[in-house]
Amino acid sequence: MRSLLLRCLLAPAVLLQLSASVFHAAPPAYETRAEHDPNGIGKFYLGREIAHVMGHQAAGWLERPERESEERTDLLIQAMQLKKGEIVADIGAGSGYFSWRMAKEVAPEGKILGVDIQPEMLDLLQRNMQRRGVSNVVSVLGTTTDPKLPANSVDTILMVDVYHEFDFPYEMAKAMVAALKKGGRIVLVEFRANDPEVRIKKVHTMTEEQAKKEFAIFPDLHWEATLTPLPQQHILIFRKL
Repeated sequence: MRSLLLRCLLAPAVLLQLSASVFHAAPPAYETRAEHDPNGIGKFYLGREIAHVMGHQAAGWLERPERESEERTDLLIQAMQLKKGEIVADIGAGSGYFSWRMAKEVAPEGKILGVDIQPEMLDLLQRNMQRRGVSNVVSVLGTTTDPKLPANSVDTILMVDVYHEFDFPYEMAKAMVAALKKGGRIVLVEFRANDPEVRIKKVHTMTEEQAKKEFAIFPDLHWEATLTPLPQQHILIFRKL
């Protein structure tokens, strides 16, 4: 009888420990391999090699005149269905190619947070905004682990061909999920892997399955849809519950 009572008293504590272990599980480990793709950094996350970051010296490629026709960036803006007044974080904003286009969609009350880890990119972004007369784009200097966005402050987070370059994808995704308002969304745009029509280096592509696997780690984020209006990239939408 005494031993039964003791087990009953201990049961809640045991359940609490089990619950804590489930909800505070250790994040996936990063792996370093000596043999790897020369276009990658040799660091792997959930089986995917992380690509080298594109430096600010190559910013001209982002603004190339043929980009809209090659990637149909106009269709991406349409697919996002941005609303007036939205707060949108453009992660890896670079020169602001998408920032000013989104700024028109959410104006006048809405705002674009142009996040980048390279000050040179943010300087270029602001020059481009001034040249275009855009006043609702704000530069944010992030780090490799943190986009520096306030908690529960953002309606939409856009990442175009940048997530696969994150040195710390788990930490960045965790911070982005925290920055989203309830019901907010992550719009992930990546070149389609294993598609013969996509002539991009392998480490700069991603499969739908890989993207879903990496974001499924976060219990308050769920995959909502995968859109394919673009000729080379897929658009994955993840919604915060």
